[in-house]
Amino acid sequence: MTEMHPFERALSVSTEDIELELRGITEITWADFWLNPRKLRGSDFLMRWSQGVWSEKRLIDATNKTNLFYAIPYGPSGTAPTNDVRAFELYFERLEAAGLGHIKRPDLLVFKIADKTFVDKFIESIGGEEELPFITEDKLQPLVQKAIIAVECENSLWVAEKMPAYNLPMKPQKRLGGKLGLPKVAVLPTVIIKEEDRLPLSKWQEQNKIPIHVWHVFFDRAYGLSFDKAQRLVTDGLILPTEQVFQAPGGATTKKSIYKYYYHYAYPLGVASERPQLIPAFIEDKNGHILPYVKFEGGSLNIAEEAINVLNKL
Repeated sequence: MTEMHPFERALSVSTEDIELELRGITEITWADFWLNPRKLRGSDFLMRWSQGVWSEKRLIDATNKTNLFYAIPYGPSGTAPTNDVRAFELYFERLEAAGLGHIKRPDLLVFKIADKTFVDKFIESIGGEEELPFITEDKLQPLVQKAIIAVECENSLWVAEKMPAYNLPMKPQKRLGGKLGLPKVAVLPTVIIKEEDRLPLSKWQEQNKIPIHVWHVFFDRAYGLSFDKAQRLVTDGLILPTEQVFQAPGGATTKKSIYKYYYHYAYPLGVASERPQLIPAFIEDKNGHILPYVKFEGGSLNIAEEAINVLNKL
């Protein structure tokens, strides 16, 4: 199977998570559409882009607001343009042309606040954050080795505390061989890792000797889980893979295994002090065709004391 273009991979959406369908919007062919040669053709993908940009910025702002730690975007999606989906797509085209489009890096790096001056000067010396993905890992070691953790970011369109199985205790499950868990159909906050990301993240962590954590953002709160713990949970048979169908902006679908780690295994990362606004937005093609979508704006997250303790221990 041909590997998916990095732009399409970045905006792939689980069909289970596509909850907004705008009637009457049909496929827009690339020849008629200024926005996107990759045939971005639905509001779900524009929402996915907006949601990803919003959640990563929210985590960076929350971390920096502690005045104890300093976070910067590091992975290709995290350093990509955030105010224009066309610029976002061209950014991935540039990555692909440079032969760097399929390199897997964590989304964020987190440093002690004492290293902020060094980090800022280093980033300035390479031409800014947006140039990070175009520089090989060996040349970034002075920056990477200052980090206390690297972060893989995930997000979900849910209010965590309103999910039906929120606050339910784990019980012995037959499918887990009597080990603690929840029914397969339980709807609750989880921290998600894709099977296709496990090996690349493991290699990055091993090569750089920097621990990776996964931070998953919901509307009202966020959870964190160390990658090492996530691996152990799978090895111990406490978390089993789930197969989902993902759809890319160009229309291609693919089945991927993902791991959904109950929030019981994670540490509280933060609680929203202000929820985001969902505001209307749209794009327009050269023929005047309007494609509306919902844009995420604002919101504020306060890092939890438990997360501060985790970072301090590192």
